Amino acid sequence: MMLTRRTLFKAGAAGALAGGVFAPFVARAQSAEFSYKYANNLPVTHPMNVRAGEMADKIKAETQGRVEIKVFPSSQLGGDTDMLSQLRSGGIEFFTLSPLILSTLIPNASVSGIGFAFPDYATVWKAMDGDLGAYVRGQISKAGIIAMDKIWDNGFRQITTSTKPIETAADLKGLKIRVPVSPLWTSMFRAFDSAPASLNFAEVYTALQTRTVDAQENPLAIIATAKLYEVQKYCSITNHMWDGFWFLANRRAFERLPDDLRAIVAKNINAAGLMEREDVLVLNGNLRKELSEKGLAFNEPKVDSFRDQLRRAGFYAEWKGKFGDEAWTILESYTGKLS
Repeated sequence: MMLTRRTLFKAGAAGALAGGVFAPFVARAQSAEFSYKYANNLPVTHPMNVRAGEMADKIKAETQGRVEIKVFPSSQLGGDTDMLSQLRSGGIEFFTLSPLILSTLIPNASVSGIGFAFPDYATVWKAMDGDLGAYVRGQISKAGIIAMDKIWDNGFRQITTSTKPIETAADLKGLKIRVPVSPLWTSMFRAFDSAPASLNFAEVYTALQTRTVDAQENPLAIIATAKLYEVQKYCSITNHMWDGFWFLANRRAFERLPDDLRAIVAKNINAAGLMEREDVLVLNGNLRKELSEKGLAFNEPKVDSFRDQLRRAGFYAEWKGKFGDEAWTILESYTGKLS
């Protein structure tokens, strides 16, 4: 079933009634043999959390109640960097995180987020369900974390501002823009001569509201569900990065599950991820009109000036050196030559 905006906000209401944790876990006849926490930074109405709620129900049913996954949306268990630390220590068992933020621990995880690399979704999924995704999962595994096979979608990222629309790379000069806590984001916007500020997502709305920063960048689905349109005036469709969410598991917790239960959990997580991809695609297709009606002004800049500026600033050459020849060769096998 495709998710509509109405479905999403109904799910949000249900989540709110459950105190932020999905309703099926409020009352239980008996304790599960394995009770695990899944945390993320997105609002309860985002497709990720809607599909995660369904996923948790299916896992509980298919394991005859032996595995229970409690969903904690909206950064309830901390900011991204804190939740990543909790995942590594076993304080939480599952966590979804952008590969660009994961790169603070695993540097080459962010190779999929290179600016202006992917032209469309067809190229993204070919790469991430293929050799590029397999390469990144291998890097993640070295840190004692398991990444599920199917990366979930966050979407192509757009720039919103409270001051002016972004038409060319020159408009980014001096712009105070919030970026996630990730070296790649900071590096890219410094290449544009911007003034990037690294903040966890939970701080974004307040930072925009108080004008600590004048701009931010996120996919349309997050701009809508986090109500960032309330504190921004312009949205420039730059598609400057594609971003996803690796569904991560604490290795010790995941491997404690017997083989049959582990297979059920992985199967349902990956299936939910594929459905979430479709949801985000449909949602983004409708959101531009809805956000326009809420007062957000849209424009479509040409991307040539942005790519040219990144090349002139040495951005691609720098990151090719950091990622190494193996990662860069795999990336360019899907995107074509970047540097």
